[in-house]
Amino acid sequence: MEVNMEEIKRKLKKYNQEHLLRFYDTLDEKGKKKLLEQIENIDFELMNSLYNNTKKSNIQEEAKIEPIEYMDKYKLNGLYKVYEETGTKAIKEGKLATVTMAGGQGTRLGHKGPKGTFDIGLDSHKSLFELLCDTLKEASKKYDVQIPWFIMTSKENNEQTIEFFKKNKYFGYEKNIYFFEQGQLPMLDTEGKILIGEDGLVKLASDGHGGVYESLVKNGMINKMKELGVEWIFIGGIDNCLVKMVDPVLMGMAIEKNVQAAVKSVVKANAHEKVGVFCRKNGKPGVVEYTEISEKMAESTDENGELLYGESHILCNLFSLNSVERMGKNPLPYHVAYKKATYIDKDGNKIVPEGPNAYKFEAFLFDAFGELDNMAVLRVKREEEFAPVKNATGVDSPETAKKLYEDYYKL
Repeated sequence: MEVNMEEIKRKLKKYNQEHLLRFYDTLDEKGKKKLLEQIENIDFELMNSLYNNTKKSNIQEEAKIEPIEYMDKYKLNGLYKVYEETGTKAIKEGKLATVTMAGGQGTRLGHKGPKGTFDIGLDSHKSLFELLCDTLKEASKKYDVQIPWFIMTSKENNEQTIEFFKKNKYFGYEKNIYFFEQGQLPMLDTEGKILIGEDGLVKLASDGHGGVYESLVKNGMINKMKELGVEWIFIGGIDNCLVKMVDPVLMGMAIEKNVQAAVKSVVKANAHEKVGVFCRKNGKPGVVEYTEISEKMAESTDENGELLYGESHILCNLFSLNSVERMGKNPLPYHVAYKKATYIDKDGNKIVPEGPNAYKFEAFLFDAFGELDNMAVLRVKREEEFAPVKNATGVDSPETAKKLYEDYYKL
């Protein structure tokens, strides 16, 4: 790519970001090229807008929040068999692809490397990646079809992830695995200046799990899926070692109900569990955060004593390929997070902050639900399908996930 340095300087001056070239001359040729490419790819109007939004109060327009109807997987009665048969037929015809969002590092777990390479402590010492791959291999055998597995990495962990799979001979599933990278956005300081990282390049951070739709489109993965005859895409996270990516009941439910998405929920542990729950926002499907509903709403129950807002979003979502393609063509709104970020200051000093000092911008996957005409919610059992690994100790830790996994598989 031919880069016009004068044009870049004009652009940086226009947006008051000239400092990005301050250490340009200290970089090697590869670094210089990389920095200029980064600058070329920055949407400065978007970054200005995002910075200005950090100065606004976080009051959003009041949405009309209502409960959303759901079906319990184990109370479907005769429908269970109908959904299972419909879903099984579609899976056998090769209409399902799976996507695992695995862009994170295992830092919070005290693990060096991609989170997917983490060993939760089973006797087999299998990593999260291998545990998920095992379920795909088993399903492929059961349905006599090769189910493609698309893995979303990040710039931060892409090379390490691919190296890990190579080292482990792709767990015997090589021909069905496709890697693609998550999008990134520059981090900003409190004055709206784009940060420079320790390598002299623009300091970037992943754009949140909501970037998965756009990344699937931009990286050509949707086209690859079309070539394979895929019509449905399951999207889940790497940190749930009991995730069922191939579920004929969920698939059949989506097809039979003629919806664009079918999602899984587990009932909240209690009325005030700190999780997002499925709902309707202004009549459309959505997720409401626990901070967005009143105590009275959180505790409200129906005539059977069930919580009206009790269906937790567990990041187990099945979408039609067409809906993902549509959602991926327009970026979702970004949410701001105030984070700690090490950077290089104007004098070339490395600054390691003691507290949050920079803005990171993330999109949330469920913000796209409002684009859908409708979705079906399937309640499943927590002990069968939800064993997240998020914290080093305590709740949702390797210890709790290991026990759930061993109990489920009777190890």
